[in-house]
Amino acid sequence: MRAVVQRVKSASVSVEGTLVSEIGAGVLIFLGVAHEDTATEIEYIANKVANLRIFEDEEGKMNRSLREMGGAALVVSQFTLYGDCRKGRRPSFIKAARPESANALYEEFIIALEQQNIPTQGGTFQAMMDVALVNDGPVTILLDSDKNF
Repeated sequence: MRAVVQRVKSASVSVEGTLVSEIGAGVLIFLGVAHEDTATEIEYIANKVANLRIFEDEEGKMNRSLREMGGAALVVSQFTLYGDCRKGRRPSFIKAARPESANALYEEFIIALEQQNIPTQGGTFQAMMDVALVNDGPVTILLDSDKNF
């Protein structure tokens, strides 16, 4: 499982001009699911997101977590995080999970964040989405359950 975590002042998702979800301060998470992912990967990434110290404390240092600052999460499914561009010009998505299993794990990830007391919204799985955000920093963190980075 891979996640791109962006610290935001606000973020929203619209589908065909209709607002689907929005958050204030917190994180926007683009989540990629691999075909071998299980509950273990969900728990690892959800715990990392909830506890990453990427928010500023009173002294301006990145020393507070999403949980500590009371922020929200907006999770957008993005299979392209498993795009392999090492060969040729067109990405291969062979490592990305099939839509049926990816959707189930995506939904479980949202529940896992909510169980950590993180108010969480989602996008619309397999839809063309307009994602709007106001970066805070910007701060962008890459997470990989295989710990490749």
